[in-house]
Amino acid sequence: MKKIIIGAFLIGSCVTINAQFNLNKALDVGSKGLKALTFTNADAAKLAKEGVDWMDKNNTVAGPKDPYTIRLNKLFSKHKSQDGLNLNYKVYKVTDINAFACADGSVRVFSSLMDIMTDDELLAVIGHEIGHVKNEDTKDAIKSAYLKAAAMDAASASSKTIATLNDSQLGAMANAMLDASHSKKQESEADTYSYDFMKANGYDVVGAYRAFKKLALLAEEGGAKQSGFQKMFNSHPDSNKRAEAVKKRAEKDGLWKDPGTVTLPTTKLTK
Repeated sequence: MKKIIIGAFLIGSCVTINAQFNLNKALDVGSKGLKALTFTNADAAKLAKEGVDWMDKNNTVAGPKDPYTIRLNKLFSKHKSQDGLNLNYKVYKVTDINAFACADGSVRVFSSLMDIMTDDELLAVIGHEIGHVKNEDTKDAIKSAYLKAAAMDAASASSKTIATLNDSQLGAMANAMLDASHSKKQESEADTYSYDFMKANGYDVVGAYRAFKKLALLAEEGGAKQSGFQKMFNSHPDSNKRAEAVKKRAEKDGLWKDPGTVTLPTTKLTK
């Protein structure tokens, strides 16, 4: 499986790029044109779709008969229309552990995440991703990334027109998204959305607790496994604290069931 180079945050917005793209030549353009450019939700969705289409072409996507696709469809086929959003799901067969969602409703789950997460844990993770889309957390990040990729400044952005990006610019836009991050408030709100999503659909909310505990364990690992993964947590709230927040709410709702000690699986959970 390929390795995707990913950046500043896990369980966030549209942020992934194929290793074949030259990240060392990322365009260094500030976002001083950010306010000058009129940027609508439709613009964000359009650019997100273009970026995801680019990523789908440049990464290994699990086919319809692949065990990863079968499992994801089993879990999320009934959520293609969720909370007013039209969503589409695919699996990237890569070695990094991540998932993301974009303003156009695209949700991409990495196979290595599916290898360590149970069904309820995956539901919690992707529920968090849907929360970022529903809360429009990715809009400004996409706007800034677009300006960098198009090499625009305040003057060129003042035309208030979204230009068409070429293939290299689409890759650069994805790279710029790697440097983006959500605020702790946005992450907390997405966590709340995930919990509500789990509860409303009758899923085990303790799955969110276990998912955060597993992410905490991964963050604590040393060596090569940590090097790429640890970067994702630079802007994230502490996973153990997020797990405890889930526990506190589940106890209040009478939904808490002690899972015991949470450990990482030694064999792949996707067969």
